[in-house]
Amino acid sequence: MTTERPLRVAIVGAGPAGTYAADILSKSDISTSIDIIERLPAPFGLVRYGVAPDHPRIKQIIVALANVLGRGDIRLLANVNVGTDLTLEDLREHYDAVIFATGAFEDSDLNIPGIELDGSFGAADFVSWFDGHPDVPRTWPLEAKEVAIFGVGNVALDVARVLSKHPKDIAVTEIPANVYEGLASNPVTDVHVFGRRGPAQVKFSPLELRELGHVPDVDIVVYPETDYEFDEASMEVAENNKQQKQVVKTLTDYALKEPGTASRRIHLHFLQSPHEVLGEDGKVVGVRVERTELQGDGTVKGTGEFIDYPVQAVYRAVGYYGTEIEGVPFDHSKGTIANEGGRVVDGGDAVHGFYTTGWIKRGPVGLIGHTKSDAQETIANLVEDAPRLYAETQAGAQQLSPDNLMHLLRERGVDVVQWHDWELLDAHERALGEADGRERIKVVPRDEMTDIALNRVRAAQ
Repeated sequence: MTTERPLRVAIVGAGPAGTYAADILSKSDISTSIDIIERLPAPFGLVRYGVAPDHPRIKQIIVALANVLGRGDIRLLANVNVGTDLTLEDLREHYDAVIFATGAFEDSDLNIPGIELDGSFGAADFVSWFDGHPDVPRTWPLEAKEVAIFGVGNVALDVARVLSKHPKDIAVTEIPANVYEGLASNPVTDVHVFGRRGPAQVKFSPLELRELGHVPDVDIVVYPETDYEFDEASMEVAENNKQQKQVVKTLTDYALKEPGTASRRIHLHFLQSPHEVLGEDGKVVGVRVERTELQGDGTVKGTGEFIDYPVQAVYRAVGYYGTEIEGVPFDHSKGTIANEGGRVVDGGDAVHGFYTTGWIKRGPVGLIGHTKSDAQETIANLVEDAPRLYAETQAGAQQLSPDNLMHLLRERGVDVVQWHDWELLDAHERALGEADGRERIKVVPRDEMTDIALNRVRAAQ
């Protein structure tokens, strides 16, 4: 298709979903001019702020994302918030199409009595803290000796591992000083992880589960006499699903181990469903769970038998929930932008020029790599719509000039961090790490991040 100008596309979110979408679109058959708009001063989204710091292998995904963003054909506009710095109307005026790739960073609700007590937290909030997210408090109340975690996915394992690790064993990572100081005062001795179904239904990845057993001075405790049951469906999954087979084998290995003598323990409980968070004087003092039993098809039902565990903190790791963008149709039941194949819809009708990809499109399921196929579907539909997008755009070619948007942001006093600016911040963090024998130490405060990126005087102090 020939046209007098490139198709102007904004992608909101510079995490894996947005970056993969930009890469795929840039290699399509249509001429494009692509901006990735990111609300934080740093790119990479979930990989930088949602993956535990002691998982450098997963962090290496940043290398692939950086190769895309650093090529020069895709413009990064970080530290720009859609909703305040730019409105949806601004986006409509300056782009032919907008792809929302804002991800899911909020904790899903767990509606049980006592969940609102002091000492009850969302796992996503804790992850943001230990990953040095600039928009969360610098401190975290690590005061509990005994902790409960509800959920049996990788986020639950991340929280359990970070809580139970001794500070010296995580000090080699990129964690900032405030996180190390917080973990250094952590008095935890026992972390209890609860799953309402059996060991064959957990969502741990085999690698994450195996790594749990290599944390120094931390014992993994499994309870085969009460929690280790399989029904017909469970046996079938454990035999025929390669990933679950590895998970079950690792759990079995833990169950067969003799009791250890470590100073900290992670207890893995199955067939126990959260029923209530117990409190006194407004603070968490325990959790009550209901024992469940398998029904033959992998599902469970409650037995009416309840067990109380003394804990002083509770973390819910029952999934992420997308953040609604005012003016963009949202499916509250799923925590996603309402869409069909990546085309944003309102009451079944496609919203002109609006698309979505990643977790905000399909929900927080699957691994980071799955967002590639997600983006391919969205981009294929956008490319198919391109003739209509050219014809129906609200603005003319002059309004759609890339320079025009930058002029608007400067007028509004927005400190835009572009790729070359991020490279300054990246180099600064690496230099901090090198001085301490680490790969990187994150800069946390937002104003400090932007000052360093924009090479202001304060950054040299």
